Amino acid sequence: MAIEPAVYGASTRPPRGDYSRAAADYTCPQNLAAYTAADHDTYRRLYERQSALLPGLASDAFIAALPSLGVKDHIPRFEEINESLYRATRWELVAVPGLIPEVPFFTLLANRKFPVTDWIRTPAEFDYIVEPDIFHDLFGHVPLLFNPVFADYVQRYGQGGLKAQGLGACEMLSRLYWYTIEFGLIREAGGLRAYGAGILSSSGELAYSVQSPQPQRLPLQLERTMRTRYKIDTYQQTYFVIDSFEQLFEMTAVDFAPIYERLRGLPEFAADERGVVAV
Repeated sequence: MAIEPAVYGASTRPPRGDYSRAAADYTCPQNLAAYTAADHDTYRRLYERQSALLPGLASDAFIAALPSLGVKDHIPRFEEINESLYRATRWELVAVPGLIPEVPFFTLLANRKFPVTDWIRTPAEFDYIVEPDIFHDLFGHVPLLFNPVFADYVQRYGQGGLKAQGLGACEMLSRLYWYTIEFGLIREAGGLRAYGAGILSSSGELAYSVQSPQPQRLPLQLERTMRTRYKIDTYQQTYFVIDSFEQLFEMTAVDFAPIYERLRGLPEFAADERGVVAV
């Protein structure tokens, strides 16, 4: 049975990646031989630019964990990262050819396996890419998997995703992923900081999310978050803020099934709809 790529959002452009390499669970060997000198240089330049922007904008936990990625001047081997990652939190990275469907994605997370796209953007896409590549996945997501509390939250999300799929609630749960794992903000002693991978891997949205007066920033509330639509092609107009990863973990310990039932049929919030309490 052929493995079909996942398509999210409205786009006529076919997904990137060679899905003929994928196994039934959508994983594949990292194709190290396919990386060119230009690919490695793109990764180096992206890492160099983004890491220089982190002080005062990224969470302390992320900055502390970033060196765990190892090499900065070329695309790393996943196996090398896995040696230290598994020791730290029992997680491991697996390569995938690109975006994958929800159930395989949730299943991997539930088993503490994080899917990392193994191709990298072209130099022409240096500043912006439509779908996640290896730099976004490695630089944005992986450092916080070294944090035990956050690593447990990501596994819990995968477990919850499998349950949500059976309840027809994936869209509501996907918004929680978007506004925490991808675009979450955290309040630290030094002020507001970013911990979401979509922010941390973006040269423009990192400063915008933390410092700009334009977006609204609301305390994370499960029901408000699950009802709030999001933008996939612009900076976010709403961000949700947590006080700690422990707070996030405890907040998501409840059974979501009654929440899904309460939210069914209720109106959604637009991505820019103003909240009652701003941060």
